[in-house]
Amino acid sequence: MNKMICRKIFETFKKNNPSPNVELNYHSPFELLVAVLLSAQSTDVGVNKATPALFKIANTPEKMAALGETKLKTYIKTIGLYNNKAKNIIKTSKILVDQYKGKVPNNREALESLPGIGRKSANVILNSAFGHATIGVDTHVFRVSNRTKLATGKNVLDVEQKLNAIIPDIFKQHAHHWLVLHGRYICKAKKPDCAHCMINSLCEYEDKEI
Repeated sequence: MNKMICRKIFETFKKNNPSPNVELNYHSPFELLVAVLLSAQSTDVGVNKATPALFKIANTPEKMAALGETKLKTYIKTIGLYNNKAKNIIKTSKILVDQYKGKVPNNREALESLPGIGRKSANVILNSAFGHATIGVDTHVFRVSNRTKLATGKNVLDVEQKLNAIIPDIFKQHAHHWLVLHGRYICKAKKPDCAHCMINSLCEYEDKEI
């Protein structure tokens, strides 16, 4: 995509939503990390229903490790893949206590070494918890980027690299959130809602409805 068109797209996103944020509810980097772990192949809405009761009793790595895997499952059993997620959360909590003094690390390599945390999740945590201008490419970002021709690629890393290359630095802090929200509510998987799309005139999707 032409860089000027790309800039106009993000100028439009910013005008309509100046300060977007992740839709997961959290009050600390650790709570965000747990919510991100729980959100894999699950909805943010579902995660947000489960975490208030959990975070009331286990909002630190120390408390989470003490809670244990079996007890943790009772709080997250409404979330898909909860058995494996519980295992990863307890393992991660123990690592944070043992190796990072109970703090969530503020760097990609350390985050990606934690159980259940891949590149996308690390990018989300770095961005939302620590203010890094990283772009987490989930299914929404991947779809919107390819469909609009903003950044086409066969895998998430390819799309992430192309987004970083084309998006002006001034927009990178919020780029992930704008693209996620656009994919979640407008540029949906089954059928994009072109009639209500704020970037309809800038999008290069061949089958868009004008």
